[in-house]
Amino acid sequence: MKFVDEAYIDIAAGDGGNGCVSFRHEKYKEFGGPNGGDGGRGGHVFAVADPNLNTLVDFRYSRRYEAKRGEHGMGSDMFGSAGDDITLKMPVGTIITDADTGEVLYELLNPGEVITIAKGGDGGFGNLRFKSAINRAPRQKTPGWPGERKALKLELKVLADVGLLGMPNAGKSTFIAAVSNARPKIADYPFTTLHPNLGVVRVGPEQSFVIADIPGLIEGASEGAGLGHQFLRHLQRTRLLLHIIDMAPFDDNVDPVAQAKAIVGELKKYDKALYDKPRWLVLNKLDMVPQEERAAKVADFVKRFKWKGPVFEISALTREGCEALIHAIYRHVKAQQVAEQAPVVEVDPRFAEVDPRFAGTEPG
Repeated sequence: MKFVDEAYIDIAAGDGGNGCVSFRHEKYKEFGGPNGGDGGRGGHVFAVADPNLNTLVDFRYSRRYEAKRGEHGMGSDMFGSAGDDITLKMPVGTIITDADTGEVLYELLNPGEVITIAKGGDGGFGNLRFKSAINRAPRQKTPGWPGERKALKLELKVLADVGLLGMPNAGKSTFIAAVSNARPKIADYPFTTLHPNLGVVRVGPEQSFVIADIPGLIEGASEGAGLGHQFLRHLQRTRLLLHIIDMAPFDDNVDPVAQAKAIVGELKKYDKALYDKPRWLVLNKLDMVPQEERAAKVADFVKRFKWKGPVFEISALTREGCEALIHAIYRHVKAQQVAEQAPVVEVDPRFAEVDPRFAGTEPG
């Protein structure tokens, strides 16, 4: 199935039912009084984050969603029933934006999260509501209020802990297949990955993280060249980027350092926040480099690339070095998760005289 990460839809909540003008008519009850009921509320439109979905493809084929209107009020003090609500299932990570103004309205970040994206109109008042000591026989009623109508843009940003960067044919698909449950298409030509792939990497019992592979980037991607620029948004929520480098390109005239610098440059042009994310170098396909030449080739790459961050040497095909890498990734992701959940404690600097651990703490 083709990966679809954008869709436009129109939604309409139900209108409220109209109020009713009615009077009680019974034998021997000449002035029974008003008994017209209120109209029912219109149906709401809800969105729910469904963890079983991973595309917005359903919204490409069905773009109009309308909830039922509320029933009109009736005599004998009968109120109209509320219109039926509708619930739209969307993938976790969906951003809902007003298509006309571009304003971000909602984000579905947690599985099972439910939000109201369009409220149904309230029902109108029947003449029973207008009865008073002065007006014993009111003939007033009000119409139901209209439900909300919106034109929405749906945009999916996958929720992954780790994102893979690299040129086409750098071995990203082979790597994600080697370490996770994902089974992407793998071939010996570039651009075999045409849409993002998600995989769950299990490190141990109840120890796992999610990794995302996007189509390979090429120079000029930030201006729209190639395929990867369409999916860079999926890396914006990751906690760590792995830059996969092909250390044994088929063409001897291809310089891995120049390719790596091109990728970093496109990343910076596209989104500075994405560029500033933690990034590790993963030097891949070292099984194709003679053992006696590996150390020198790795040292030369790191020196010319002027890289001072973490470097991992692997072969995704033979899985050499992959085990150590995924354990390091898990420790990094877990540490970030703990840091995000840790409460911030502000301490009065006067306590520094009592306990040196508090020295240098900003005042509350």
